Amino acid sequence: MFKDAKEQLEVIKRGIVEIVSENELINKLEKSKKENTPLRVKLGLDPTAPDIHIGNAIPIHKLRAFQDLGHKAVLIIGDYTAVVGDPSGVNKTRPQLSHEDVLKNAQTYLDQAGKILDLENTELVYNGDWFKKLSFEEVIHLTSTITVARMLERDDFSKRYSSGSPISLHEFIYPLMQGYDSLVVKCDIELGGTDQLFSLLIGRDIQRDGGMEPQVAITTPLLEGLDGNKKMSKSLGNYIGITEDPNEMFGKAMSLPDELMKKYFELATDLPMDRINGLLSSETHPKKAKMEMAKAIVSRYHSDEDAENALVEFDKIFKDHKLPTDIPEVTIASNDLKDGKIWIVELLKKCEFAKTNGDARRLIVQGGVKMDDNKITDHALAIEPENGAILKVGKRRFAKLSVKT
Repeated sequence: MFKDAKEQLEVIKRGIVEIVSENELINKLEKSKKENTPLRVKLGLDPTAPDIHIGNAIPIHKLRAFQDLGHKAVLIIGDYTAVVGDPSGVNKTRPQLSHEDVLKNAQTYLDQAGKILDLENTELVYNGDWFKKLSFEEVIHLTSTITVARMLERDDFSKRYSSGSPISLHEFIYPLMQGYDSLVVKCDIELGGTDQLFSLLIGRDIQRDGGMEPQVAITTPLLEGLDGNKKMSKSLGNYIGITEDPNEMFGKAMSLPDELMKKYFELATDLPMDRINGLLSSETHPKKAKMEMAKAIVSRYHSDEDAENALVEFDKIFKDHKLPTDIPEVTIASNDLKDGKIWIVELLKKCEFAKTNGDARRLIVQGGVKMDDNKITDHALAIEPENGAILKVGKRRFAKLSVKT
């Protein structure tokens, strides 16, 4: 039995930017309740990277909200759209991925999306299942449905065209492919980030052209990263991954600028809005509010117990200035040493604090590297490692050395 449309709408509207259109959505919800038939709610994921962070997860959680309201989640893995590459928000043509790389990423995506969605009740499809069967004649018909002028209405395309930056023809194909997905799966509602709105609206056009009632487009906001400035991105290092260790997740959340707390509370936690508003009132100290936010983020992907333990661990390190309970142990073998010593840059890489020599040098120059609380400032330093010594990078990363010679 479905809730009334207004009750459903209250759940749906939390943390969204735009509905095209709200009246159409209400009509669909009312019809769904009257006929006792779930709406088909689509979300497309292009697995262009192997991991999901809490910014990527926002529309996935919205899809789960529709599941909890009794509707059908349709998750499209864009194994063909990912090869083309989504041009949203870019000022140059994206490098194209191989289909093999996309499929590898897709498996990781599904494993992680399963932390959010009820996968047993999710309709899972790959858009390669239909795109690889399209004839050239059908592709020509698809491209005939939208004009070049309409494509250039898209903000990122128009900016690139005006500036003389190249636009490859295959990039025009992308929103058509996404729209064609909506036609194939007969979706009633499509979810996407604000940078996806153009493609969602193209889907409405293609459905109309195919004699179908157009989908409702719902957009969710893009989440700024921990730097408080740029969009959350793994490549920028300003992210919280949904599979990260609870302590790391908690510590990262505590580093967030205060002015972003409200947005993170609303988009990255399951706390009710009245509880959030109370925590953000002048009666609650910002640090207390941030701790509650960090706990809620950890609870969402792990458990309440993990969140409480992460808070205790955070206090132990930052309030009581003690070492963490569990510090990863890194073995230093004789073949790692030269004349009984190891170059600090190599040690940082061995402890997986840096991927390259350049990354390691930057950590040292920035003053973030300590050995047993002694700051290391010389990136040419070779040290004689001691068994049990603690290497620390930044405020939250530790390694205990185990010397085996």
